[in-house]
Amino acid sequence: MNLPKTILQIKEYLISVGFPEVLDAAVILGSGLGGFGSEIETPKTISYADIPGLPQSTVTGHSGALIVGKIAEKTVLAFSGRFHFYEGYGFDKTIIPVQLAKAFNAEKLIISNAAGGINLDFRVGDLMIIDNIIRQNKMLAPASPHRWDYSLYSYADSTARIAKKAGITTKRGSYLYVTGPNYETKAEIHAFRKLGGDAVGMSTAPELMEAARLNLKTVAISLITNAAAGVTDQKLDHAEVKEAAELKKEEFATLVKQLIIEL
Repeated sequence: MNLPKTILQIKEYLISVGFPEVLDAAVILGSGLGGFGSEIETPKTISYADIPGLPQSTVTGHSGALIVGKIAEKTVLAFSGRFHFYEGYGFDKTIIPVQLAKAFNAEKLIISNAAGGINLDFRVGDLMIIDNIIRQNKMLAPASPHRWDYSLYSYADSTARIAKKAGITTKRGSYLYVTGPNYETKAEIHAFRKLGGDAVGMSTAPELMEAARLNLKTVAISLITNAAAGVTDQKLDHAEVKEAAELKKEEFATLVKQLIIEL
């Protein structure tokens, strides 16, 4: 599978500054979840701003740095910050972390995000294993004669077993993707629930689509950081996203570490 020239150039640059040529795993960290980077042993960190050809992450809660090091003898690359459509980036930019994971021959990719809970049985702090995605815009993927399977059922089962073994309670569900940047209205959330959405967010779906195209072994996890509009009377605020992520950071880190080791 061919990768864009820019991706290969970024890889070459990272190797030139001491990054390894091959990875065991890559992790994309969502809003407020960048603290996982502190779990990486013997870390080497480089700011996105110092990497030629890489966009900048502008959202609060995304530090905008690459961290490479070890988790239980596994070589891991963490993206502390991602690129969103609502920041003005096109599809080709939002999927750069996935393409870099493939360029470094990562054996597995773990994608995380902060999401709003649509499912009425979900509570703030729940970890939801994504087993399917719902897209509002079918034109997000690049033109291709091929059809890719975006179902995540196979790895969702494995993820649930690993979580249970680690004593971590998880939910499962469908992630509904919106482009943002505004939070959804009550009417939209009502419609999304009827469509089968369990959680809603502004990332991840483009990354999952590209991971499927590149045949990457991928797991995606949503941290439910707030109830979506209309589920409660509470006003939506990005600060509560960061607060919920802070409360669940240890459990999230444990799950990601076990996935890196066992999946």
